[in-house]
Amino acid sequence: MSLFEQFGMMVLRSFDPEKSHKLSIAALRAGLAPLPGPVTSARLKTTFAGMEFPNPVGLAAGYDKNAEAIPQLSRAGFGFLELGAATPRPQPGNPKPRLFRLTEDQAVINRFGFNNDGMEVIANRLARCRHSNRKVEIPVGLNLGANKDSDDRAADFAKVLAHCGNFIDFATVNVSSPNTEKLRDLQGPEALEALLAGVLDARKGLKQAVPVLLKIAPDLDTTELSEIAEVARKSGIDGVIATNTTLSRDGLKSAEKSEAGGLSGRPLFEKSTRVLAILSRELGEDVPLIGVGGIASPLDAYTKIRAGASLVQLYSAMVYQGLSLAPRIARGLDDLLAKDGFETVSEAVGTLRGDWL
Repeated sequence: MSLFEQFGMMVLRSFDPEKSHKLSIAALRAGLAPLPGPVTSARLKTTFAGMEFPNPVGLAAGYDKNAEAIPQLSRAGFGFLELGAATPRPQPGNPKPRLFRLTEDQAVINRFGFNNDGMEVIANRLARCRHSNRKVEIPVGLNLGANKDSDDRAADFAKVLAHCGNFIDFATVNVSSPNTEKLRDLQGPEALEALLAGVLDARKGLKQAVPVLLKIAPDLDTTELSEIAEVARKSGIDGVIATNTTLSRDGLKSAEKSEAGGLSGRPLFEKSTRVLAILSRELGEDVPLIGVGGIASPLDAYTKIRAGASLVQLYSAMVYQGLSLAPRIARGLDDLLAKDGFETVSEAVGTLRGDWL
């Protein structure tokens, strides 16, 4: 991390977390952040669901909720971006405060509740970016959400895909956020199968079929994971993201540990990696996986890959290590792959899955 970035991080930490989040987006758009361009090498280049990636390190959903800084983030060293979550109608989310730093634990708790500008505004921003002369050279996806007061939450996911799908490279069905009441009920086999069928049906109306992914919670037992794996396989979706935030508070030290919401960051690493490994065993090569949860170093990313992830995502660790963490992880991952004799990322996927089962 450069001295300039260290100073910027110090300034951001002087504000409350949500204000810092907004200021970081503004700083990005103003050109005040390090933008090295996509980090890549022959070893880091990989494919997933028919898409090509310069490296396997992506930005998780939740940072650029409203698609405000796509050109800048696409040059920040990531291999891909996931924006959103977007809902059909704009909504303010839950009352503030709703974002908390747990510095002692290198973690974050949020209870945003899908606050966003709505699919129409987000679709317009995506379209402008796609048709501008500022070419985005990495895949850009959108996390699909449901309005809190919707009469048919399952249908909301299909609505967002139908409206935004022509301007993105992939879409993620997010039924695993803990911050919208009863949303996680949609992870049950029957409800999930019906929801995914609706989303995949909406995909048929797009100019080009985009890969559809499913993001799941880490707080599922082995039986529930087996059921989700079966639905994923039968439905024909293109991938699973493991995992979203957790409701667990095991082992936390920070004063803010009792705040309601989803916990992300370092304490989630082991739980999410174990879920990833279980799904990798269940799905084999039928449905590829993206690993997210607690990644804060090249070794963390490498561990996720060897547990079964073809790609990885990060977000919370940037609160403590800055935006330059993405290219540092990508370059460090390249070194780790080379050290162990892997010529490609895909060669390493799942090679130590058994260590987590």
